[in-house]
Amino acid sequence: MDLSVIVVSYNTRQLLDDCLASLFAAEAPVEGMEVIVVDNASTDGSVEMVAQKYPQAVLLAGDQNLGFSAANNRGAAVAGGDYLLFLNSDTVVGADALVAPLAYLQSQSQVGALTVRLIYPNGERDPDNHRGFPTPWNALCHFSGLSRLFSHSPRFNGYFRSYEDFSRVHTVPVIAGSYMLMPRYLDRQLGGWDETYFFYGEDIDYCYRIHEAGYEIIYFPLVEVLHYKGASSGLRKESADIARPPKEIRVKVARESVRAMQLFYRKFYSDKYPRPVTALVLAGIWLRGRLRIMKHQLT
Repeated sequence: MDLSVIVVSYNTRQLLDDCLASLFAAEAPVEGMEVIVVDNASTDGSVEMVAQKYPQAVLLAGDQNLGFSAANNRGAAVAGGDYLLFLNSDTVVGADALVAPLAYLQSQSQVGALTVRLIYPNGERDPDNHRGFPTPWNALCHFSGLSRLFSHSPRFNGYFRSYEDFSRVHTVPVIAGSYMLMPRYLDRQLGGWDETYFFYGEDIDYCYRIHEAGYEIIYFPLVEVLHYKGASSGLRKESADIARPPKEIRVKVARESVRAMQLFYRKFYSDKYPRPVTALVLAGIWLRGRLRIMKHQLT
């Protein structure tokens, strides 16, 4: 089998339905594919919907929310495809969203992962799917606004890298777990997703380890995939049909994003920079997190 598509589900019933419908309508690889749905104890009828409408999918229904990393690993453990596509449940793929990216990846042995051009319903490009690593300098330029002032400068816009030509295929440091295509052997070689992360940061961590292993990551904009960004977390609302989660969930997600960034920095950067720099960065992450949490508490 060529491809295993792994979709993690958590209370996104309608979005998951749309995602699966688009997957099964898309052109399949020559050697076939399977779709694996890993449900993190949804309470909105997602499991029942998948069982009734998509019996051809492999359904792994859990009794607790394992988080994004652990759920991806659970799906990868039973996958039979030579390549794995980790795909968010809040995406809708087109007819060519599987075959063309897979063919490119199969032809490039030095590539460890690939993503496509993710777009919001309003047509804008998802910037989180094309990033640099959050080094102290990149983080400073990003949060201080220097990256916006000098948006076409590689020196000052190392985080979102908006100076790149988004119409051509090119390498990129970080892609999102919303659409991450990679060889199964590499996923197993690297030990899968780091389950210390629950939600947020796990894709940056995985990209870092892919690069450390000597592989490239490719941005493949010749294919577009619709992404209802943040629909399951409530931090973004791209459609009037998506209900906004309650305040406590949005606050929990904001807190988890802070923990994830702190975890990533301590894991990969704390030994690379002087202690004062590390302390300053961690304080900045905490402060920005507090502001985000307060915003959700007040709205």
